Amino acid sequence: MGSTLGLISVLGGCGGDLSGSEDSSPPSVSASASADIDADTKDAEYPDVLGAVLESDGNGAWSLEVTLSSEYDSPQRYANGWRVLDAEGNELGEHTLGHDHADEQPVTRTQSDLEIPDGVDVVTVQGRDTENGFGGATLEVKVPR
Repeated sequence: MGSTLGLISVLGGCGGDLSGSEDSSPPSVSASASADIDADTKDAEYPDVLGAVLESDGNGAWSLEVTLSSEYDSPQRYANGWRVLDAEGNELGEHTLGHDHADEQPVTRTQSDLEIPDGVDVVTVQGRDTENGFGGATLEVKVPR
């Protein structure tokens, strides 16, 4: 599945009020990963996933903020999204970008309402190009449960 860049950091947190009042909202949990790769991708075939932040909404769904680098972006050819895969390569979700981001590199966008089944501990984020499809540097993100 191409080169996979490892998990860099995992963050977990929950908001708590130390004043003694109870907060009935679910705790927020998140995990992030980032890659240290060559930023010059003007001749690349695929976009590279540079960063990802996975955050629970507290009700069973997840949001995923993804940073893609595609320095070659133009209206004719550009990074047009990503997909989220489990360890077996099953697609858990896909996000589409509707236009080029030539003036905004790298580009960061968020996918909401991502369903990640119980038992999935790590997801892989893979970029997509309008001309070449899926490929490029991927990123693994630990699911913080």
